[in-house]
Amino acid sequence: MAYSLQIVVDALKPHDLADWWAETMGWRVEPSDEAFIRSMVEQGFASADQTMHHNGVLVWKDGQAITAGPDAGSGQPRILFQSGAQEKAGKNRVHWDVRLGGEDKADARARLEARGATFLWEASQGPHAWFTMADPEGNEFCIS
Repeated sequence: MAYSLQIVVDALKPHDLADWWAETMGWRVEPSDEAFIRSMVEQGFASADQTMHHNGVLVWKDGQAITAGPDAGSGQPRILFQSGAQEKAGKNRVHWDVRLGGEDKADARARLEARGATFLWEASQGPHAWFTMADPEGNEFCIS
């Protein structure tokens, strides 16, 4: 049996970080079902303080997911950014590599830095080379 994969990232501002990563990856932010959220609040299953408006849309306050494909239920990779009260401290034990598909790493680095990423270091092993970067909240990732 094959499983689908969701990676969960604690974030101080999950909606902002989801927007940043969706743009970085060329993925999409999962659309909010405002009618469902309102219904859950009206029925007492959730409270209004568990919601907020982000980019003019009613959303769940504590999390936002991005997906590689158009249908979140289709088993496509999914990254969920959820509220975490603590700032990142120390090195990530898990990170992801963004494969640029032949795009120039220096160009990608410059674009990412212009959008709030930080260059950390350059490394290589045999014929493979990469840049290690940090997203706007300090989470490490590599581009290669």
